[in-house]
Amino acid sequence: MPRQVSVTSESLRFVQNISVGHHALLADETSDHGGKDAGPDPYELLLAALGACAGITVQMYADRKQWRLEGVHVVLTYATIPATDRGHPDTKVQMVDGVEMDISSSGDLSEDQQRRLLEVAGKCPIHRLLSSPVPIHTGLLVASIPSM
Repeated sequence: MPRQVSVTSESLRFVQNISVGHHALLADETSDHGGKDAGPDPYELLLAALGACAGITVQMYADRKQWRLEGVHVVLTYATIPATDRGHPDTKVQMVDGVEMDISSSGDLSEDQQRRLLEVAGKCPIHRLLSSPVPIHTGLLVASIPSM
């Protein structure tokens, strides 16, 4: 069962304390966005989740196939990319949020195996989640008032 993720802000502007099980980390905005750069910003955390998931998925697949995969390296960047309307070439090009993900692997692997690992990376659970409509239900937690 997935562990609950808890995010709390305290006294430092924009710094967020994140806890997942017994793990703790910080998120923040960069100094040019008014933060203290005490941790990755939310976009970077999202990219890290995608990269970790892709790397783990590739390793699991290679293990099942008993391929000689020695390592996986995933480099991700947040990018604004052009979205074209293929049905109407005269339509003004709009820019949309996107992710650039480049993957390399090391080990005794054929070109076909490397291509297959790239395909598998694109099917990791986080990639699938981010590539589909994701309903997010936001609710208000009401703090309990101590009785007097």
